Amino acid sequence: MADVDTQRDAVIAALDNVAERLTAEKSYLTDLDSAIGDADHGSNMQRGFSKAAEKRDEFADMDPDDIVKTIGTTLISNVGGASGPLYGGSIMFASQELDGGITAETSVAFAEAYLDKVKDRGGAQVGSKTMVDALVPAVHTYKKSIEQDDLPPLEALAKAVDAAERGVQFTTPIKALKGRASFLDWRSVGHQDPGATSTLFIMEELLATAEEYLDGDVERDARAADAVRRDE
Repeated sequence: MADVDTQRDAVIAALDNVAERLTAEKSYLTDLDSAIGDADHGSNMQRGFSKAAEKRDEFADMDPDDIVKTIGTTLISNVGGASGPLYGGSIMFASQELDGGITAETSVAFAEAYLDKVKDRGGAQVGSKTMVDALVPAVHTYKKSIEQDDLPPLEALAKAVDAAERGVQFTTPIKALKGRASFLDWRSVGHQDPGATSTLFIMEELLATAEEYLDGDVERDARAADAVRRDE
């Protein structure tokens, strides 16, 4: 396990990377949400994570789990609508799993706790056309890769991101069963879910940060990635 200072630096770097990515993808997420939602997902996610990143100076002497908890509380305060408690509250709840440090085992526990709380708060299951469709395959793949396949965390995370990509792709041809998109009934079919997409973007930045701090490089499945990307 890396020392506390390195873990702290990694968490802050991940937050900065996520905030930067969500800023870059703000318009794209807004376009996705315009089709089946309130057209505010991009701005809400960008604002929440940017506000959290602005607190990096406060993180200098904090343990990694407390930093993650603070990220959660910041999201609750700055992300509008139901998304604040959903994202922020779930991160807060899961942060306790990182008490004592970030390891392969505690990262699995964090992922499972986060997923469970998201499902509990949002009431969504796989097939509801929500972020859960990206989270479930990602978390299950990560857990299996660590606990059953004995893969290194970096390789396990890469496999989890690939699984999340396929989950995002899965949201396009199905009818929404939760959230505002469900009001559209069958008209929601054919649209990619913005929450699943932002979840993928966050996971991609976590992977990029892990590659830097775990001093490694992993291959991704380009076919899945191409299926959920916008036209450049």
